[in-house]
Amino acid sequence: MTAFDQLMAFQRDTSALGQIAGRLGWDQETVMPRGAAGQRGQEMAAIEAVLHARKSDPRVADWLEAAEAPDEAGTAQLREIRRAYERAQKVPADLAKKLAQVTSEAQGKWAQARADEDVAAFLPVLEEVVALRREEGAALANGGDINDALVEDYEPYTTSDEIAAIFDTMRPRLVALRAAVLEQPMPKGVVGEFDEGAQMKLSRQLAKTFGYDMSKGRVDKAVHPFSSGSGSDVRITTRTSPTDPFNCFYSTIHEVGHAAYEQGIDQSFELTPLGRGVSMGVHESQSRIYENQLGRSRAFTGWLFEQMKNAFGDFGLNTADEFYAAVNRVQNGYIRTEADEVQYNLHIMLRFDLERALMRGDLQVSDIEAAWNDRFKADFGYDVDRPSNGCLQDVHWSVGLFGYFPTYSLGNVYAGCLYEALRDAVPNLDDQLAQGDTSGATGWLRENLQRHGSLYAPRDVIERASGKVPGPEALLDYIEKKFSGIYSL
Repeated sequence: MTAFDQLMAFQRDTSALGQIAGRLGWDQETVMPRGAAGQRGQEMAAIEAVLHARKSDPRVADWLEAAEAPDEAGTAQLREIRRAYERAQKVPADLAKKLAQVTSEAQGKWAQARADEDVAAFLPVLEEVVALRREEGAALANGGDINDALVEDYEPYTTSDEIAAIFDTMRPRLVALRAAVLEQPMPKGVVGEFDEGAQMKLSRQLAKTFGYDMSKGRVDKAVHPFSSGSGSDVRITTRTSPTDPFNCFYSTIHEVGHAAYEQGIDQSFELTPLGRGVSMGVHESQSRIYENQLGRSRAFTGWLFEQMKNAFGDFGLNTADEFYAAVNRVQNGYIRTEADEVQYNLHIMLRFDLERALMRGDLQVSDIEAAWNDRFKADFGYDVDRPSNGCLQDVHWSVGLFGYFPTYSLGNVYAGCLYEALRDAVPNLDDQLAQGDTSGATGWLRENLQRHGSLYAPRDVIERASGKVPGPEALLDYIEKKFSGIYSL
């Protein structure tokens, strides 16, 4: 075997172990008994220790030194392995193991504190998570910006200052549009109660409609919807609300976007560094374009309106136009995952600024609730009513995902660019969506983006697919046009 072949064989085993760790996380969020949280933390720590040892194994350096890439994909494999190896070398093994254990335990404590509306019960473990991530960020930054080092985990080759500049461009137009929309009469919404079983049945139908391969996946329920896995085992979760079926349906479509990306990657990349989404921003571009530009379009909602009438009968909306307006209704609300396209990115900007301050030491964990509430009041104009609608609503900080939040808005920016190109490439897109046929759109995305996995750098793959350097203008133009139409601005 050549050095390249030996390195790739070693890497496939490492990736397989990573998938096992991911499956433990999926189990923890879906079916694990609550009392198993402590033991699960030890299990996660043990497997993280093995993974860290493999990622920082000195043989990897030797193989990288000797390996010769056989082709373009091989060159990209070496690039990704080298990047991961260099980062793993900077993080002490004990720190990696401790992070895995603490964040596993913190997840359960967050869920309980959220259920109890008890911020104080969560703060001690959050303090520990923040301290550990600061330590890790400092090790990775090697004298540079801690936030840049943490963002690199989720959006390679992007700095927090670059993200801040994008947000500064977006904020004024979004704030102005939000103000104009909220001055108009609000469209009516659905009324009644919606059977949970019927919601899940239609949810699974929607997953298949958007191309999710159920033979290599499954749909379960979780407190916070997510997608897990890659290759031949990609699972999603959703959640139900007896009075808000859109929460279930659009959470499902969103997570299918993530899952379809993973399922669409070239199978020859399976269990290699190229066999996963290249960044969380690109990942989010898929979930957001599935959920919003496709799933909330006038064409597709006309089809979904008929499916809901068949499933639930009368729910207070009489026409497809009323349904379209209800699906895209802009209203005051606290929850990021339920926010409309006009306000969603404002939720992200709040989190991005707070976590940058936390990592820099400008904001203390003990002050996070007050800081969140003050910023929310300033941005949205009303008070947070309870912690589960405020600083306890998201799972991310409990599991140490500092640097992750901005990728949601980067995904929206990328989706705006992709959608502009998609409409040019599939001129009869609306006709297809009106029949519940997403294959033209999902096929184009699979061919032009998803199949590449991590072959190209994040912004490069967006530019290759869309034909333009990614920027926020396409997204902002799309949002303004759509909501100006709905609200007759």
